[in-house]
Amino acid sequence: MLGERTPQTYANHARFVPLFHFVVFGLLVLNALYRIYVVVRYFSWHAVIDLLLGIALVLFAWSVRSFDTRLQDRIIRLEMRLRLLQVVPEELRSRIGELRVGQLIALRFAPDAELPGLVREVLEGKLERGSEIKQGIQAWEPDYF
Repeated sequence: MLGERTPQTYANHARFVPLFHFVVFGLLVLNALYRIYVVVRYFSWHAVIDLLLGIALVLFAWSVRSFDTRLQDRIIRLEMRLRLLQVVPEELRSRIGELRVGQLIALRFAPDAELPGLVREVLEGKLERGSEIKQGIQAWEPDYF
């Protein structure tokens, strides 16, 4: 039905944008591969310039995506630090700075009720990687935005 969403879980929370990840990026990579073929098969300086431009376009698309996700991570870091200041007990607040960005990103999917316990486990070294933290969440808090 229109407007309904599949409930978000650990298994399906990663997001691909087909138009970018498959169509645009795929075409740019295909173009670069074709340019390599042309340089090898019909060498000319014009073909080399075309190849360099093809490689530059692939790198440009990769960089745009990297800048985008880096900004997203910075925003999540800020969001989670502010949220943790409100949710975790006083004895853990001074240790929020010890959490790595990847850990903060994983914690964002936990509801407020679970955050103090998860943060404690992370700070005690019981949960280290983002995947471990996400799998430790009992009631997944989806992010559809």
